[in-house]
Amino acid sequence: MKFWFLGAALLLGACGTGGAIPSARPAGYVPVPNGPLPASVTAIRGQTANALLAQFGKPMLDVSEGPARKLQFAGPICVLDAYLYPPKGRGEPAVTYIDTRQRDGGPIDQASCVAALGARRK
Repeated sequence: MKFWFLGAALLLGACGTGGAIPSARPAGYVPVPNGPLPASVTAIRGQTANALLAQFGKPMLDVSEGPARKLQFAGPICVLDAYLYPPKGRGEPAVTYIDTRQRDGGPIDQASCVAALGARRK
């Protein structure tokens, strides 16, 4: 019984960091800039899968779940996830949301990632 209590006390003691614990953020977190988004980012929204394929080439990942579809494009600098959903009613699925990150998971400006992925196709 004493060993259980001692083990629990040691585990709880190891949890203390001695400082403030930073808040958790998702891997692709990038602070939302104040003001309008760059034209390169807003131009992607509303595009169909075929338009994205023409712009960025073959995706690294193409996943469908129900009516939703995720296309992931990766280059040496960053990764772009484009989420496509059909419009209300009928129609071809189009990009409603994008997420970008560096290859190591760190944040990157969305416009910079879009430009880097587009430049590798040219």
